[in-house]
Amino acid sequence: MENEDKIRLGGMALGNGVLVHGPLAWACAVRAEDGDLRVVARRKRFSAAAVSSPLLRGPARIAEVFALLPQVKRELPEAVLPMERRRVLAAMVGSAVALQLLKRSRLRPAVRELASGLLSLAPAMLALRGGELAAYHGAEHMSIGAYEHGEDRPKEHERCGSHLVGPLLITTAVGRAMAERAPEQVRPAARAAAAFGALAVSVETFGWMARNPEHPLSRALAFPGHELQHRLGTREPTPEQLEVAEAALQACLELETA
Repeated sequence: MENEDKIRLGGMALGNGVLVHGPLAWACAVRAEDGDLRVVARRKRFSAAAVSSPLLRGPARIAEVFALLPQVKRELPEAVLPMERRRVLAAMVGSAVALQLLKRSRLRPAVRELASGLLSLAPAMLALRGGELAAYHGAEHMSIGAYEHGEDRPKEHERCGSHLVGPLLITTAVGRAMAERAPEQVRPAARAAAAFGALAVSVETFGWMARNPEHPLSRALAFPGHELQHRLGTREPTPEQLEVAEAALQACLELETA
């Protein structure tokens, strides 16, 4: 059982390492091309931990993670971010174009919105194919899970961001469908509000799922994300990859407890 006294940690797999972050600090460890293990740890410039509003808490947490990436890249240039790969960038552009075409299609609104949600996942799916990203994702889960539970854990983690997939697909489809019913002159604003609301509701739902993992609704919502990380998003890491994740974890904890 997870120890509630443990520091709440999050993480992100990189192409050659792992980023681990807590409420106040972050640490990144990578395996450089020469085989050396390189680690950098810093205090966060922006922390979402102080945001208590349910409406803002979710978007703030997402913004916090993405705000870290430029700092990580400056402090550790060897870090290979997932979106740096050319085919991932191409997939992002292709997905954006396909989404625009889908919006102009004559599909039923519910089908169109569901298809749009699935299509938006394409870049993430492609990022996890090939290379070492999926293995480092598994290493991230195993290291953080072992710290939280005090025992060895599998490569799947109950708080993996993939568990947002179920809630986000539902809330995004509902939000977009509602926005399309708004008067044409306010429709762009309605779409933006729907996207923001869908993210906020999904993150709050995700938090409830983590606190109530055995609830039937929680398990149903988590199923798509769990299957995603089990079958595609993670691979069993090598001892060397697990060493990288452990180094990031320990460096982050040292700053958090300093």
